[in-house]
Amino acid sequence: MKEFWNQRYGAKEYAYGVEPNQFLKEELERIKPGKALFPAEGEGRNAVFAAKLGWEVFAFDISESGKLKAEKLAGLEGVSLDYQVGTLEEMNYEKESFDLIVLIFAHFPKPIRSLIHAGLLELLKPGGLVILECFSKAHLAFSTANPKAGGPKEISMLFSREELMEDFASLQEISLDEIEVFLSEGEFHQGQSSVIRMIGQK
Repeated sequence: MKEFWNQRYGAKEYAYGVEPNQFLKEELERIKPGKALFPAEGEGRNAVFAAKLGWEVFAFDISESGKLKAEKLAGLEGVSLDYQVGTLEEMNYEKESFDLIVLIFAHFPKPIRSLIHAGLLELLKPGGLVILECFSKAHLAFSTANPKAGGPKEISMLFSREELMEDFASLQEISLDEIEVFLSEGEFHQGQSSVIRMIGQK
């Protein structure tokens, strides 16, 4: 997977554009800035947007190419990120140190997904928020009909409401919506899609 993402992010253009995810943008504009973590952040479009709003931003991804693109974008926008390359278990973040964790299309292999989510929740302060948008299992029909819609091609890497409720059951308040939207994010998220949007508070 590392090779796949390095190749995708190694292109000159930004694979998913440089504008933030629309759902995240709307939610971040309502929240007082604090310290935020962006796992699987890729080329940095969402982390850079948060930094522009005044957030102290930390991010990581397995792709060196993603980090280079993120740092380039941050430089163009006049903000800074603490961006590391590696997996969650290779990071050294302190427990209960983040006000916000952002997961935007962070599709981990199912055998390790619940463990990653549990590890991330340990990093969240009491009262902290999780903002998540992912492709639902119903999205496979859209991406099969239109490959430009993007997203994993394995049903096990797509989400159900039940899986998310199970992984994030420890959160006190959860808003969870499965909806159809038209995505226009760079070259690889183009077209009608089925997504799940979640906001939870620890």
